[in-house]
Amino acid sequence: MVKVAVVEGDGIGREVVPAARDILAAVRPDIEFFDVDLGYGLWERTGCACGEETVADLGSADAILFGAVTTPPDPGYRSVMLQIRHALDLYANVRPIRGDTVDVVIVRENTEGLYSGIEWTEPDRSCTVRVVSRRGSERIARYACTLAKSRRHHLTVGNKANVLKSDCLFVEVCTAVAAHLGVPCTARYIDALSLDLLMHPDRYDVIVTTNMFGDILSDAAAYLVGGLGMLPSANIGERAALFEPVHGSAPDIAGRNVANPIAAIRSGAMLLRHVGDPASAAAVEEAVVRVLRAGIRTRDIGGTAGTREFGTAVLREVGRGKA
Repeated sequence: MVKVAVVEGDGIGREVVPAARDILAAVRPDIEFFDVDLGYGLWERTGCACGEETVADLGSADAILFGAVTTPPDPGYRSVMLQIRHALDLYANVRPIRGDTVDVVIVRENTEGLYSGIEWTEPDRSCTVRVVSRRGSERIARYACTLAKSRRHHLTVGNKANVLKSDCLFVEVCTAVAAHLGVPCTARYIDALSLDLLMHPDRYDVIVTTNMFGDILSDAAAYLVGGLGMLPSANIGERAALFEPVHGSAPDIAGRNVANPIAAIRSGAMLLRHVGDPASAAAVEEAVVRVLRAGIRTRDIGGTAGTREFGTAVLREVGRGKA
């Protein structure tokens, strides 16, 4: 029995996650789902967006299917995602960028960097500490190298070592780990890398970088496959794993049945692969491709289908695949 915690969260998370959940249930009726409530909406009602008991519930699952959370510009509000990543030590953020002519995976260190959580405010300035440790760099480099060895056997290290001393350490560690594991490795400055990735995605296999750089680079790379509504992601730790669409809660379109559920559905496929079911994962991914080829698309990618309609179409294709 596989236990999956389901977090719809805020905004369009409450629309795209049900679509993904229904598809997971169709391919794996043995999955035991349980709901976990957290996010900005909960904070508005109770004053707490994510308590210790909630984190414990998430940690008890074999995997977490996560929607999106709103982070308001309120100094009293603690980022839910940062809290979960740190509490469950989800150190590897994995974002595949896949399309007809693109197949790149961006791996970012997920618990340090500018998202270290070490911040304070003074009368005339606010400070955030960028943390890059040897331990954090080594383990994300190992993860990225292992992934590269299962793919096309090349690693690119995105960095700004020409300016930041912390990135000097990151590059040093990543290249050493790659050499030890026998993975060809190239270091590229993140600004030049961002442009070259968009112009020549075929040059890249696995890219590893620090937290903020990876966040920005993967969002920009969404351009290659149709936008943020297309990108799934995984947050991986030694004992826990969380799967979520790259996009945010998009409150401006929430409740209108226009959000693209592909990223959430593909995140569900990543979840299936993580729990040891690559066949079901492939079935879900292939169903999405067949629906797109049939011309069924949401508005952000040039179609007219709503969130529910697209999810139903994928669910139907999954059923045909099982027949």
